[in-house]
Amino acid sequence: MPELVRRSSEGSRGVSTELRRARNAVVVAFAVNGLAFASFISRTPAIADGLGLSTSQLALMLLCLSAGSVAGLPLAGPLVARLGPARSVLVAALTETVGLASLATGLLTGTVWPAALGLVVTGLGTGVWDVAMNVAGAEVEQRRGRTLMPRLHAAFSIGTVTGAGLGALTAATGVPLAAQILGVVVLIPVVMTVTVRGFLPSTPVPTRAEGGPGVLAAWREPRTLLIGVLVLGFAFTEGSANDWIAYALVEGYGSSETVGAVAFGVFVTAMTVGRTFGGSLLERFGRVVVLRAAAGLALVGLLLVLVGGSVPVALAGALLWGLGASLGFPVGMSAAADDPAHAAARVSVVSSVGYTAFLAGPPLIGLLAEGSGILRALFVVLGALLVGLLATGAARPVATGTTRTPAEPARRGGSPQA
Repeated sequence: MPELVRRSSEGSRGVSTELRRARNAVVVAFAVNGLAFASFISRTPAIADGLGLSTSQLALMLLCLSAGSVAGLPLAGPLVARLGPARSVLVAALTETVGLASLATGLLTGTVWPAALGLVVTGLGTGVWDVAMNVAGAEVEQRRGRTLMPRLHAAFSIGTVTGAGLGALTAATGVPLAAQILGVVVLIPVVMTVTVRGFLPSTPVPTRAEGGPGVLAAWREPRTLLIGVLVLGFAFTEGSANDWIAYALVEGYGSSETVGAVAFGVFVTAMTVGRTFGGSLLERFGRVVVLRAAAGLALVGLLLVLVGGSVPVALAGALLWGLGASLGFPVGMSAAADDPAHAAARVSVVSSVGYTAFLAGPPLIGLLAEGSGILRALFVVLGALLVGLLATGAARPVATGTTRTPAEPARRGGSPQA
């Protein structure tokens, strides 16, 4: 009997070590994804200068990035189902590397078409990478039996801030954007080749003939679509703040650009804090309660920004807006992945809806602001957030076996897995 207990203990330690390694690997994948994106997108003026683009031409150039991302999202589900999350992340990272190299080539030669093609390919890789790393994170979350997804998205936020800082530093020191991008091109394959080795081993996914999942079938599932609506509302809320909160403080309140930057910093910091510490609230109260409270915070924060009447009140609103918007997207990913056998297809669907709202929503606000002003235009976000709030019930965990679903409140006497 002591020998049996010893072997069981050693096996548990082995599983815990594997899960910790997998968790850390997925954290790195999220952080590198954010860093790679922000390192060049934070230097859009350098893209315009290097290619001789006007503001409208730069907008069209960035639309290439969005188009590639939206195209990559629906392709990701079948790819992840076939290759598994680890190999899919690596393929996506290498694809993004090729795209960035093409962008750097365009900047070095002052030629638009390699840069435009590079942004499309970069967006394609980013879209697949986003879905694959969310599926990988959901697998670890399921195995641990504890909420992990918000912290993974916090890692993405930290990577984004780090990438933006890298962009600011290289711009301040006169490093050409092409040289900076080529540095990232070298970094990504090396880091990600090592990182994906730590992912959990892929579980074979049955084919559709064997009753397996399919992306088209997932688009017809009411719960998956409702989770998509939930994520749409929160993603629209997050994306709108990312693009317009600084502008709203400057144009709506007559503040300086510095105050606008502070408002953006407050929002991003609040988002990161919410994602870092939101897991404990989800474990205690469950997804639906926390999401509804978060939506309420975001609504109050948004109203303080829109009708607060003073800069200090608007900054407080930015804080609440960020905290409230922080959990919708990651919790939606967790909910979509409740059933591991269908996770890739369902995460692909929900990601497609969420990222489309994140990318396409803010330009809509810009068009409305042309005629009505930015503060009035941002009232559209209230509608989107209310729609997301109405769909929060879809995030309620679905039982898929004997293991407690992450973010299901622990019952009395229960304990989460290591």
